[in-house]
Amino acid sequence: MKRWLNILLVIIALLPLTACHEEVEWGNDPYGNFDALWTILDEHYCFFAYKDIDWQEVRTNYRSRISKDITQHELFELCSEMLKELQDGHVNLISPYDVSRDWIWEQYPENYNERLIDEHYLNFNYHHASGIKYQILTNNYAYMYYGNFSSGIGDGNLDVILNDLATSDGLIIDVRNNGGGYLTNVETLVGRFIDERIYAGSIQHKTGKGHDDFSEPFEYYFEPARGRVHYNKPVVVLTNRGSFSATNNFVSIMKSLPNVTVVGDTTGGGCGLPFTSELPNGWSVRFSAAPITGPDGNLTEFGVEPDVKVDMTEADMAHGKDTILEKAFEILQYKRINN
Repeated sequence: MKRWLNILLVIIALLPLTACHEEVEWGNDPYGNFDALWTILDEHYCFFAYKDIDWQEVRTNYRSRISKDITQHELFELCSEMLKELQDGHVNLISPYDVSRDWIWEQYPENYNERLIDEHYLNFNYHHASGIKYQILTNNYAYMYYGNFSSGIGDGNLDVILNDLATSDGLIIDVRNNGGGYLTNVETLVGRFIDERIYAGSIQHKTGKGHDDFSEPFEYYFEPARGRVHYNKPVVVLTNRGSFSATNNFVSIMKSLPNVTVVGDTTGGGCGLPFTSELPNGWSVRFSAAPITGPDGNLTEFGVEPDVKVDMTEADMAHGKDTILEKAFEILQYKRINN
């Protein structure tokens, strides 16, 4: 599956990049750059209908604020403001001096403190491999922190990690503040928690310039990691608003597994595969161009809700406790006693 997923992602990635420059060449002036940006999104962005955005009205409102004397910095700010109408953390305008963003997790409690866990739960004593920090805690529950799905996961490393954690009574996978990365790493990690082929979701790509012009969904499945070490005891996944993009995908798939409980805050969302194009002045625009559904067939652009909603409290943090992690202990303890 991983080979075919890689091929599919490459094919989809090439589609908008070639189509953006088929017909129109915009002038390198304020109006030309604005029109280029608006049109690229108009023809290739994938969530207009899902978010009920009137993109034509957006164009009218923002283009009326441009004049031929507007500076590059002013144009950048205006275009950045327009892109925020899309409510999408995968949409960025990139210039030599700034990057626009609409990262919703900045508006919410962080619900994660790495130092607190390192000091009060791991006692600054943990292993680190393939971007994963891990250890069996004093209560015999295993803890893994994976902070970036761009960090490659080696099968050999995972075998060692899961062998080391095999004697634990349950596993906590912490993906708080994991801003995403490669979907192939999601597949690699999920494969260690399934014993049979599972439906993971579907991917579409734009087939035309209309907002509703999409291909038929390409269904994709994950296979168990054959001949590798698996973990079959209860698992709790910890999330916050900073669990974004590929992490959002990971959480949606793990949540569908019967032995997994998701605890914390709703994830940050981001279920559109991002691609990049360029404006006449050299600025780049990154945007969501291929929607990915979860195992339940739904889009998770605005996040995956946890099974158990918990926020960290100031009182707990003052006493060296992570409220979300403590709730995970309670859930694993309940499952240990009742299973």
